[in-house]
Amino acid sequence: MKLTVLVDNNTIIDRYFQGEPAVSYFIECEGKKYLFDTGYSDVFLKNANKMGIDLLALDAIIISHGHNDHTWGLGELFRLYTEATFEGRRSNLPTIIAHPDAFLEKRVNGLPIGSMVSASRLQSVFSLNLSRNPVKMSDKFIFLGEIERSNSFEAINSIGETLKAGIWQEDFVLDDSALVYMSERGLVIITGCSHSGICNIIEYAKKVCNEDRICDIIGGFHLLNPSHHQLINTAEYLKRHQVGTIHACHCTDIHSKIRLAQVVDSKEVGVGLVVEY
Repeated sequence: MKLTVLVDNNTIIDRYFQGEPAVSYFIECEGKKYLFDTGYSDVFLKNANKMGIDLLALDAIIISHGHNDHTWGLGELFRLYTEATFEGRRSNLPTIIAHPDAFLEKRVNGLPIGSMVSASRLQSVFSLNLSRNPVKMSDKFIFLGEIERSNSFEAINSIGETLKAGIWQEDFVLDDSALVYMSERGLVIITGCSHSGICNIIEYAKKVCNEDRICDIIGGFHLLNPSHHQLINTAEYLKRHQVGTIHACHCTDIHSKIRLAQVVDSKEVGVGLVVEY
């Protein structure tokens, strides 16, 4: 499995790409090509073009959750595929894989923070696989679906509101999911923001894959000015479970990165980074 960072808050030094506070990864696995999240704008397309990556050759598009910094690029992808199909440059279209709540309306203080493209609109161009259950994309590559929340220190607070069955209610981002690749050295977990809790995600990945070894975790850990209780418990969990390496990025602040680096091998992340397993 090979992962290329198309969008992150940072860019790798001396690589001339654009960054934004968002996430998008290009993943090649067992002969298939995937896009994980689409960032906030068209930056993922610009960076992919500079890298020589053809985003019209995707087998699937995976959405980690429905927030704007992970879905607003879908409008640009919708345009790209629509124009390519109209011009006869596409013969098949990728499937969008996400949790069923990923395309519900979301807001904070009355401002929209959810996807600007609805599920029904996307379905006019792409096929959709909206699942709460894990989705196997291959024998070694899995979308985890809805993450079980089993500890007492993560995913405690809601983030704005979401519209369900015509009623606005607190949003605990149940649509937050992740990918897992079963490598020879253990699980490689790929996250968007980890609103469901990075430790909860690890536990659920271990359960789904029947594997306790964690090789690497790359993505946002949602540790932005976390409580002392959450940060200490997260660090202790990673140490206790002997996580091999982490590539914490996007929504992980420097204080949290420094604390986690005291207990686990921590690597830099930025646009242009390529990791292989």
